Amino acid sequence: MLELSGVSHVYPNGTRALDDVTLSIPKGMFGLLGPNGAGKSTLMRTIACLQAPTQGSIRFNDIDVLAEPDRLRRTLGYLPQDFGVYPRISAYDMLDHMAVLKGITDGKARREVVSHLLNQTNLWAVRGKAIAGFSGGMRQRFGIAQALIGDPQLIIVDEPTAGLDPEERNRFLNLLAGIGENVVVILSTHIVDDVADLCPRMAVLAGGKLRLEGAPHDLIARTKGRVWQKTVPHTQLSAMQADYEVISHRFFAGDIVVHVLADSQPEGFTPVSGGLEDVYFTTLAETRREAAPAAQAA
Repeated sequence: MLELSGVSHVYPNGTRALDDVTLSIPKGMFGLLGPNGAGKSTLMRTIACLQAPTQGSIRFNDIDVLAEPDRLRRTLGYLPQDFGVYPRISAYDMLDHMAVLKGITDGKARREVVSHLLNQTNLWAVRGKAIAGFSGGMRQRFGIAQALIGDPQLIIVDEPTAGLDPEERNRFLNLLAGIGENVVVILSTHIVDDVADLCPRMAVLAGGKLRLEGAPHDLIARTKGRVWQKTVPHTQLSAMQADYEVISHRFFAGDIVVHVLADSQPEGFTPVSGGLEDVYFTTLAETRREAAPAAQAA
């Protein structure tokens, strides 16, 4: 169990990236949703001991993460949003080098670990290929392979499917799902479908604050009877935004399908059965509504 209590982080320029985040994350896949700039990467870096929070505490099982960062690092696997490797080195040699850095000094044991990870991530066939020649999806699978060195009990993946084509995205998510059965895996993303497909529990972070937390199906049930849709010509979008609280819109066959948030059914609208995307956009709309008075006062 990973437990965060009152975690805040203020950068030297005064930006409050995290604001009193309290969260319990059990074993299994956990989705952390939020728009760009929500504070997700700051939170992941803080959990991974790459920066210390301004205040708060973090525990992983019996480890006080802030007091004993080295203990946490020994059981941590981390795939950041952007990670660097020596591009001209082969996948096998790079993974072998990383295993040495992780403390696996016995040659036979290291060969077994590297071979297993390359097979697990479906990279064995390209083990001798330079990483510079890998596709985006292959690089991400290599990133997971290096994160799994040492059988970590806490795995953090930050925006892992951004930029992947649908086939590589499915392959990567299937890999994550298999890993996440027996350890804590935090999937930090702004892609709603990634969380919907994988995670039995999730949270929404926006403006550095934890806005929502729970099981996706329970959160979806909360929006029932509050989200409505209507298809209109694209020229009417501005008028719709002026008259209703529009939480999302998308083009369809030349028109726009508009989803609005309202406690009762607006005229001409039909109810939306609901999905995790509507939960997410509803949460962001409520966040913007809360922030509006403060912005006006400023």
